[in-house]
Amino acid sequence: MDQVHDAQTEGAMPGGGVSRRTLLQLSAGAAAGLGIAGPFGSSAALAAAPLIALVHTQAAGDNGPIDSMIASLHKIAHQKGMRARTIYASDPATYESIFKTLGNAHASVVVTTFDEVAQPLKAVAPSFPNTKFIQIYGDPFDPPIPNVVTVSYDYYLGCYLSGLFGGRISKSGKLGYIGGASLPGLNADLNALKAAAAAVGPTITVSGAFAGSFQDPAKGREIANQMYQSGVDYIQTDSAATDTGIIKAATEGSGRLVSAISKQQFKLGPKEVIAIVKLDFGLSLYTEVARALKAGWSGGHVSTGLKGGIIDFELSDVFLKVGPPDVVAKAKQLWPAIDKAKQEIIAGTLKVPFNTKL
Repeated sequence: MDQVHDAQTEGAMPGGGVSRRTLLQLSAGAAAGLGIAGPFGSSAALAAAPLIALVHTQAAGDNGPIDSMIASLHKIAHQKGMRARTIYASDPATYESIFKTLGNAHASVVVTTFDEVAQPLKAVAPSFPNTKFIQIYGDPFDPPIPNVVTVSYDYYLGCYLSGLFGGRISKSGKLGYIGGASLPGLNADLNALKAAAAAVGPTITVSGAFAGSFQDPAKGREIANQMYQSGVDYIQTDSAATDTGIIKAATEGSGRLVSAISKQQFKLGPKEVIAIVKLDFGLSLYTEVARALKAGWSGGHVSTGLKGGIIDFELSDVFLKVGPPDVVAKAKQLWPAIDKAKQEIIAGTLKVPFNTKL
């Protein structure tokens, strides 16, 4: 069953964010029909406020993309005096009906996630020209639809930096990659990791695998343990909630390192999660919604690279405090070279291959 939460976004944290506890409390209260006083003054004023919605096709509670998008949705809704609604669309058969319902509700902006919503969006969006649709992680529409923006991410660039770092920090010279599914973008991520490993030296190897799901921690743990037992000591994750199992496997043996995807994952393996290839879905959602709320917005495609902070490769500040001292020292020693490579990619002097074929 699809889960819908419609909440007044009070309870802001310092800096404008909203705590997950507050989001859950507000969502539960609204679902029960409770009026909550706050910036709108009354439940009637809240009902009259413009609606902004997030339709997410993966479950919340992933310590990553979905949680960060939900938080950002509520943050910008709170700042703009809007209603925030989040809908977990677990059944693809309901995508079109959900978009139609939001269109009929005169939603100002509807954000939705990942490749699987493309065809339903194409079918529904033209019928609701006054609603602005944003597809997070999607390919360009051909032809474009005037009220739809698709957003893609050059995540493979971060994976290349991870490969440069992993190839140098690894003691065994064996790197691993675990993705959620073999999709063109993720294939490119794995190939970028391999290209970077080859640039480090011919003895560096990369083992790649796909869990077949972005929501299967048990499978992630199983694959990761197999890799670690084969001698891999550095794994790049690329599998959303499945990452939880990969990090768990890293904590079950010594000398196991992970580069994950979200800062929220640092706490899952303080001495194992050494870095992240960050794709800040929350910042991306916030940025695109802010653009959509301005005059002159039009549909099209946005491609996001390393410049701007949405995609990056970052060391874990937690690991730098509690990780093995010798590994921490080496990571700090290597970092200037990694940052130099990043700046060269941004400048265009270092070309990273985009290869979607395995």
